[in-house]
Amino acid sequence: MALVSSFLGPGWLVLLLVLHLLVASHFLLVVCQESNPEDAASLLRRASETIKAKQYGEALGLLNAAIEADPKLSDAYLQRASVLRHLCRFEESEVNYKKFLEQKPGTSSAEKDLSQLLQAQGALASAYSLFESTEYSKALDYIEKVVLVFSPGCLKAKFLKVKLLLAMKDYSSAITETGYILKEDENNLDALLLRGRAYYYLSDHDVASRHFQKGLRLDPEHAELKKAYFGLKNLLKKTKLAEDNAGKGKLRIAVEDFRAALALDPNHSAHNVHLHLGLCKALVDLGRGKDAINSCTDALEIDGELVEAVFQRGKAKLITEDWEGAVEDLKSAAQQSPQDMKIREALRKAEKSLKLSKRKDWYKILGIPNTASITEIKRAYKKLALQWHPDKNVDNREEAEAKFREIAAAYEVLSDEDKRVRYDRGEDIDEMDAGMGGGGFNPFGAGGQQFTFHFEAPLHCTMEQQLSTFVLLLILLHCCTTTTTQAQPAAAPAPPGPLNVTKILEKAGQFTLLIRLLKSTQVGDQINNQLNNSNTGLTLFAPTDNAFSSLSPGTLNSLTDQ
Repeated sequence: MALVSSFLGPGWLVLLLVLHLLVASHFLLVVCQESNPEDAASLLRRASETIKAKQYGEALGLLNAAIEADPKLSDAYLQRASVLRHLCRFEESEVNYKKFLEQKPGTSSAEKDLSQLLQAQGALASAYSLFESTEYSKALDYIEKVVLVFSPGCLKAKFLKVKLLLAMKDYSSAITETGYILKEDENNLDALLLRGRAYYYLSDHDVASRHFQKGLRLDPEHAELKKAYFGLKNLLKKTKLAEDNAGKGKLRIAVEDFRAALALDPNHSAHNVHLHLGLCKALVDLGRGKDAINSCTDALEIDGELVEAVFQRGKAKLITEDWEGAVEDLKSAAQQSPQDMKIREALRKAEKSLKLSKRKDWYKILGIPNTASITEIKRAYKKLALQWHPDKNVDNREEAEAKFREIAAAYEVLSDEDKRVRYDRGEDIDEMDAGMGGGGFNPFGAGGQQFTFHFEAPLHCTMEQQLSTFVLLLILLHCCTTTTTQAQPAAAPAPPGPLNVTKILEKAGQFTLLIRLLKSTQVGDQINNQLNNSNTGLTLFAPTDNAFSSLSPGTLNSLTDQ
């Protein structure tokens, strides 16, 4: 000091002392101002304004400064507790509410706010627990009806809500919620990730990819963003490979590619529905009907209105010969797409196949192959007709009658070349015309006027009933010939001798078995005697024709040799 005074002189020393005193007094003034309660109140007012502007981070800084300036500023504790509750920083908020209540005990509004804080805190914990146990709807109720009501700025609750919406496949709502978050913070990586996933599951892959890429530009090492981005690229690559191979006709390879793509993300329904459909088409083209049905059904479980999947499943059911199922699916597809000619053609094919499947297999009934000759058909018919004649099966007459009718119907179709060709082509043949043993015939060719008779033999009747029916036919024939003779007086006289009806019928190919039965029984002899003794001009058969007059009904098996 002596050195300084000797160097500067006594005047300078006085000046330095004065300056020191001024600085010290200014410091004391500043300290006094900072501890002034009026300054803490100013900070509180500024904090209130920032809260109104939803600038919660800045508001917390001002409130912290106000409390530091005046630890007894109760309103600052109350506002800080409210902001912390809004942001769901529940433990810190609870401390501040209690600090306020220590200074102003019994304040009902603060006690109510503290109670709501505890409710929100418990609801958030419950929501997380329910989310882990996949009770998404209940968890969402806790978030929306409790947590975000009492803590509307809770970012943890908002992200949990988005995850719940994704789990519930409400992707549009998830996009909306993440949009709110990104509006406040456009670089929020978690929001970019979740929003990208929502677009991904809506199969809007371009937009999803842009969200993932933006996040990776902000943080190239973000594990979840990398997984989402490269997973999407791999899925699109596998899908394109499968579709290309299917288009090139490499169906077996395409099937494996489709299955590999489906295995990448089983939850991606919006995309997988097209993979299931592509797989179904490839399997249909390969003729693997059962597998194709499963794949198309998987597609329809995702989108029940997918017409192409219904159409392809109908085609697959044609392969498996599920005619009724094919008709059902193809009718449904045709109703949804009435102008599609491919669907209509497939439906016609299915309906025809269904109709054919319900008709009787005449070859199977006669026990012959569909290549059998007419001789083989006749031999099989005679054998089975005798085997199943009701008179030979008295113990199971009903079954025998049914079999007998089937056998006769089969023979009627297969012994007629025209009907057989139509049957083999799958054309519809009237069962009544085909199955009951009679057709049109014209036994009389002379006289100017011709008569065509149609008779359906009652094959289910007993032999006596059939013979009686035949007698009625003879009377009808006689009446017709009489009418013809009266109507044409100029016609040539009838040939001498009675008209041999059985020869006419045999020549026309009618009632072959019935005629043989007539010739082989006493009933036939009795009818023939009655006709010969009457003046009808008819005879059933000449005496020399009755080669079986000595046979009894019990020896009918010998008829197969006649």
